[in-house]
Amino acid sequence: MADTVRTMTATLVTRFAVDDRELSALHARAFGGDPTRVVPWAQRLERHALTWIGAFEDGRLAGFVQVCWDGGAHAFLLDTAVDPDRQHGGLGTALVAAATTEARAAGCAWLHVDFEPHLRHFYLDSCRFRPTGAGLIGLR
Repeated sequence: MADTVRTMTATLVTRFAVDDRELSALHARAFGGDPTRVVPWAQRLERHALTWIGAFEDGRLAGFVQVCWDGGAHAFLLDTAVDPDRQHGGLGTALVAAATTEARAAGCAWLHVDFEPHLRHFYLDSCRFRPTGAGLIGLR
């Protein structure tokens, strides 16, 4: 069931009905990907996500985040995306805050996030994550 929360500029909707083309297009705009590639988001989210949240402005998807989990104490923030025209206005921070609330409500004790160095300020300062040591193995 979808929950709806209003921010100053957007409506945040939890577990919204995902349109694969719309979400794929948002990701292409946010990350510079192929705008013609359609990812099966709805199927993936239903199978793997604890929850997902969309930020809608005038009926248009302007931001997105998903929370995956291990079924226990650990949740993982993935695919945070905000339309480039809407970045640096608090929408990403609102999405992460909503995701944090959802993970806490599900009984998770930890919310993990991996990010590239240029996003350090966003996640550590704006979203209040604390730095930790981590490891990574490239699989491709």
